[in-house]
Amino acid sequence: MKIVVTGGAGFIGSAVIRHLLVETSHLVLNIDKLTYAGNLQSLVEVSDNPRYSFEQLDICGGERISQLMQSYQPDAIMHLAAESHVDRSIDGPSEFMQTNIIGTYTLLEAARKYWQSLGAHQQKDFRFHHISTDEVYGSLGDEGYFLEETAYQPNSPYSASKASSDHLVRAWHHTYGLPVVTSNCSNNYGPYQFPEKLIPLMILNALEGKPLPIYGKGDNIRDWLYVEDHARALCLILEKGQVGETYNVGGHNEKTNLEVVKTICTILDELWPEHPNSIQRYEELITYVTDRPGHDQRYAIDAGKIQRELGWVPEESFESGLRKTVKWYLGNKSWCAHIQDGSYQRERLGLTG
Repeated sequence: MKIVVTGGAGFIGSAVIRHLLVETSHLVLNIDKLTYAGNLQSLVEVSDNPRYSFEQLDICGGERISQLMQSYQPDAIMHLAAESHVDRSIDGPSEFMQTNIIGTYTLLEAARKYWQSLGAHQQKDFRFHHISTDEVYGSLGDEGYFLEETAYQPNSPYSASKASSDHLVRAWHHTYGLPVVTSNCSNNYGPYQFPEKLIPLMILNALEGKPLPIYGKGDNIRDWLYVEDHARALCLILEKGQVGETYNVGGHNEKTNLEVVKTICTILDELWPEHPNSIQRYEELITYVTDRPGHDQRYAIDAGKIQRELGWVPEESFESGLRKTVKWYLGNKSWCAHIQDGSYQRERLGLTG
């Protein structure tokens, strides 16, 4: 199978490509604009694979995308290219509207025209897999879980843009017959994650003796999914998911932000006891800051459908996955230093002025 992966230099996209090239025999074309969060160093271990190729390209560039479809002749598209950080969407929503909505529309149109040019057998086997987020569902109370049938109620510019892209994918299936599958995932973590996100930010700040900023009281709850478990799920959905269906992918790991940060501190106390600034424990660096505007209280996914229908369950517990993640950042400090090119130095984002 020949697969196009958009956003393949990003955190989740690179994990998907590594999985495809190591665990399968598929050919992979990575399309990525290489924004601040796209990093080809995340693919060094597979970049020499003869089944891998790369094109630096904006998914909003419709004509070039269409040309690539015709020349590469993919059997499937895995669409992960997106602006993905909620705080950045608060500061500057325009990029999110452009990439996540217009970019998805442009890609869908290119995929539709390519798909319609195929023979009947190839049309039947073709798949467009759209990868989205649980944030499209809004916020949960103390109980309950997001189901595939949960009504959309996005509360940030980021989640609104992803909800819009989900609806576009659904419309292209129902209107034009494009064979699509959609997945919505919980919070990912693991190696190669850009340090604006909670877990790598806390690890790197702690190692340098910088404050560990926690929004509000730290009681916001997220379900955490190890990125390599997610990559396995996405490839399974692509190959075995039913056309037109949505699959929620979660890690069965609900934690408050405060729990996450304290667990990171405990692991670092054990693995890297060279505490900076004369502190005795990394927890001493925890500070509470003004909450994010419109911060959703709780996300929790019911991943029962993908387990029942496709047989997927996460292999990593939160504790085992987080320990692997901390070890990776401890062993790859040069990667972390290299990707921070001056445009982002772990400052607070998402404050409205």
